[in-house]
Amino acid sequence: MKTLIILTSIGLVGLFSEIFRIRKILLPVVFIGLIAAIATAVGDWNTNVSYYNDMMVVDNYSLAFSITMIATTFLWFIMSSGFFSDDSNNSDHFALIIFALIGATLMTSFNNMLMLFLGIEILSISMYILAGSNKTSLASNESALKYFLMGSFATGFLLFGIALVYGATASFNITQIAAKIGTGDLQSSWMLYTGILMMMIAMAFKVSAAPFHFWAPDVYQGAPTVITSFMSTVVKTAAVAAFFRLFIHTFAGQPHMWHTTLWVISALTIIVGNILAVYQTNVKRMLAYSSISHAGYMLLAILAMNGSAGSSLLFYAIAYSASSLASFAILLTVSGATGNESIESFYGLGKKNPFVAVMVVISVLSLAGIPPTAGFFAKYYIFATAMQNGLTPLVLIAIAGSLIGVLYYFRLIIAIFRDGDNQAVTPAPLFKVVMVVAAVIALALGIVPGLVVGLL
Repeated sequence: MKTLIILTSIGLVGLFSEIFRIRKILLPVVFIGLIAAIATAVGDWNTNVSYYNDMMVVDNYSLAFSITMIATTFLWFIMSSGFFSDDSNNSDHFALIIFALIGATLMTSFNNMLMLFLGIEILSISMYILAGSNKTSLASNESALKYFLMGSFATGFLLFGIALVYGATASFNITQIAAKIGTGDLQSSWMLYTGILMMMIAMAFKVSAAPFHFWAPDVYQGAPTVITSFMSTVVKTAAVAAFFRLFIHTFAGQPHMWHTTLWVISALTIIVGNILAVYQTNVKRMLAYSSISHAGYMLLAILAMNGSAGSSLLFYAIAYSASSLASFAILLTVSGATGNESIESFYGLGKKNPFVAVMVVISVLSLAGIPPTAGFFAKYYIFATAMQNGLTPLVLIAIAGSLIGVLYYFRLIIAIFRDGDNQAVTPAPLFKVVMVVAAVIALALGIVPGLVVGLL
């Protein structure tokens, strides 16, 4: 709860920074606030306290994912500190990012479906605006419009699903809903089934799972790259964490109503994401399809429904966020020097800047799941967790998808060792900080995975 209050205070400071003429010190205030939020979250470990008439619960699950997202946002601000420096709306953009983080935090700690809806909307509305924050770019404006329209449809599905589940169980509280589902004390089973299906569609959209993924490549490519990196890390983590909490804590009593459907969605997401990524020549768009495939892997944790699923999902989210943030920092550096985002812009990087080339190798190996990086153990733990619940056929599909992923990930590694006429790439000092920290996380968790595994 203290964490949420601190984040809200930072957001309000950013919102009114122009009025009180504190815009120049806004970034240090944000950094101090994020550190304080992480400290309070660590201090709340093992408390398991509910707030707001049991609408929100602070437990180790919500705290672990909140710390992950706040730490990722801290690194994001380091990477993006100069992005809005010449923008008159600088303070508004910072406030929107913090409010998006607040929504993400609510999505990991809800104990009432109304709180879930509130968190999703706080996050989504902020991201609709940020996706179109580059007002001079037609692609940015188009991505914001697509994101808004598709997101509005998904919100409609979510609200209708919540209404149907309430009609079947007479409660918005997920603990009470789970108890009524377990005892069979329902007003209507078909109403519950329809509500679960509609909520699954909405959450699948939020994590960009197939066949509800069509918005992701266009939005990721059109939005400013800095904003895309936030969407690919914090927003993705929040959506998957909320998806897991909703279905494991609420609907696990009736898995026959949703398990098979989610199985198909997970398999389709892995296949579609990886196959379509192979055909991309734009690195930003390739990372978008890569993000789709990773959503499919993370859905395995929901399907597993066992005690180690939450810990496996947390490990995967940390590993993926670190590798993805490093990848976008590299892309920003290379595209800024060469003027384009194609794979050809990485040609010759191994000779011109060995440091960036090493960062490319580490982040790509982690995304591909190659040892000794965190990405390997992230997939290993989530696959092992799934196999414990008899999901071997789906795990085999996921392994095949990972093999396909090696094809397009290794194209970047091959590209940096090819000869090219591109200009020399010199990353800014802050970009180097983000790359190094992300690389250290990817390697440290690959060497000592026990730092995270077993926390939940």
